Amino acid sequence: MTTKRPEAIAAIAGTMRSSVSRRRLLQAAGIGSAAMVAAACGTGGDSEASGEAASAEDMSDTDKTLNWSNWPLYIDVDEDSGVRPTLEAFQSESGVAVTYTEDINDNNEFYAKVRTQLEQGQDIGRDLVVLTDWMAALWIQNGFAQKLDKSIMPNAGNIIPRLKSVSFDPNREYTLPWQSGIAGFGFNKSAYADATGNDKLVTLDQLFDPAIKGRVTLLTEMRDTMGVLLASLGYDPANFTDDEFSSAIELLTNQVDSGQVRQVTGNDYIAALESGDVIGVIGWSGDILALGEDFGFEIPESGGTLWTDNMEIPALAQHKKNAELAMNYYYDPEVAAEVAAYVNYICPVEGAQEAMEALDPELASDEFIFPTQALLDQTFIFMELTVEQNDKYEREFQKTIGN
Repeated sequence: MTTKRPEAIAAIAGTMRSSVSRRRLLQAAGIGSAAMVAAACGTGGDSEASGEAASAEDMSDTDKTLNWSNWPLYIDVDEDSGVRPTLEAFQSESGVAVTYTEDINDNNEFYAKVRTQLEQGQDIGRDLVVLTDWMAALWIQNGFAQKLDKSIMPNAGNIIPRLKSVSFDPNREYTLPWQSGIAGFGFNKSAYADATGNDKLVTLDQLFDPAIKGRVTLLTEMRDTMGVLLASLGYDPANFTDDEFSSAIELLTNQVDSGQVRQVTGNDYIAALESGDVIGVIGWSGDILALGEDFGFEIPESGGTLWTDNMEIPALAQHKKNAELAMNYYYDPEVAAEVAAYVNYICPVEGAQEAMEALDPELASDEFIFPTQALLDQTFIFMELTVEQNDKYEREFQKTIGN
């Protein structure tokens, strides 16, 4: 796989995206104990909200501001000036001044930071946040997310069919997808070929080949690492048992204890791939593809995990309408195409693929930005967990990886 970053994109959307992705800034040590306790409150099996979110007086009409928390490097940036072109355009068009903060480095960590305020019915100082499916579900279930006013968001109808309805938000009353991605195998092409004689890494046996012992990293995100392992054992990551999870944990334990796995990390596998310290990883599609043609990303033969990060308005946010205006703006296909050209993740906006034709036809045909059904058929969405399941599985996983 190669990343396509032609000069046409740089001219239109700023400069080329750096090899630093929004997920490589996660804490290398994984979630700490406090965050893990927060995770134990994880997503329940009930997809309905436990109660309506509290709302504050909306100051949007008199206070043209918006406080937006997102993951690092998850929006288009002109790397020479540091300006975010689409965000600048939104501010100019709407008159809303946006404070855009890249302070969501990990779902658990961010939740632990704001959980007390949410539970006490306090404004967390953010009008818009971006959370992965299972964490977005937790906020809805606990009454921490406000319903969207779709009359302000006509572009919300541009959501791609595959994401129009999800179990935790069947009618998309609370969320709109920001980007999606796939967890699979990333590798340094030349180093992997030299060590193993293979030109592609597509199976777990290849990742755990003794020829690359000590030069393998996995992800601290339990659902991604364990999802890939479960599938490799022939289990369904979307519907598995405790015994099947235990079998995958045993496999992981053996590989960690043997020294095959160098590190289980959330932030520095890209740097390790670039330096050559690591040859093969379980990593995220956009991260690997952004490195260029010296590196490969493959969906495992047994399947990769498919995840989505979602825009959500917290309870008691003071600028709800301004947040909805921003969400609507980013669902304009031309705007969505600019963001997709930079971040290299799956675009959730219908019409963006056609808009991308004006930026670069190669990107418009990139199936990791605009996936075919055949590609999606190679992925799965990790099983929804009850509170008890999430607690049990997270603790087993964290113990295995040494946290």
